[in-house]
Parts: sequence; structure tokens; C-alpha cells
Amino acid sequence: MANTFKRYVTNNIGAAGVTCYTVPADTTTVVINGNVSNLLDEKIQVSVQMGGAYLIKDAEINAGAALQPFQGKPIMETTDTIVVTSNRAGSVDLHLSVLEQT
Repeated sequence: MANTFKRYVTNNIGAAGVTCYTVPADTTTVVINGNVSNLLDEKIQVSVQMGGAYLIKDAEINAGAALQPFQGKPIMETTDTIVVTSNRAGSVDLHLSVLEQT
């Protein structure tokens, strides 16, 4: 079994849900950390889904602040996704660190 640490960045996420990560075929992923950053000078609301279920829904993030929605190193299986949505266009960056096991 090969273990590979990877980093994924998705910029300028907005009101249309963006699939920021999809677990590759024949892979199990451990989410090590993820940071959702507010790029605007005003409060926004952000939702993060993992594997089709909400980790956070409409969580408020203050201007210039960040939120870490991934707690306890969640495990994802092949084809699971992470989708991020904001209530404002181009308002969020996601930085994701994972361990992929094949």
C-alpha cells in the first residue's frame, strides 16, 4: 500500500458549489487538514460537504478570517467528493491537505 501526502488548493469559490476534491479510483483518503478562507471585507456564509453530507452548512466567517471544518481526520473512499459553496461570488479559498492510500 502506497501512502502519498498531497495538497490541493481551490481559489475564488462562490455561489455555485465547487467540487474541490474527488478521491481517485482504488484510493482511500485521510483528510489531515482543511482551511476555508474568507477573501472579502465582509462576513460571508460557507457550506462544506464531504461524501454528500454537510460538515458545515451556512457557517459564518468574518471578513478576512478562516474556518477549519475538518475535525478528527475524516476518511473518504473512492469517488467521495468535497464540495464548497459560499453565499458570495469569488469569496472563498480552500486549502486541503490529505494522505492518499492506494
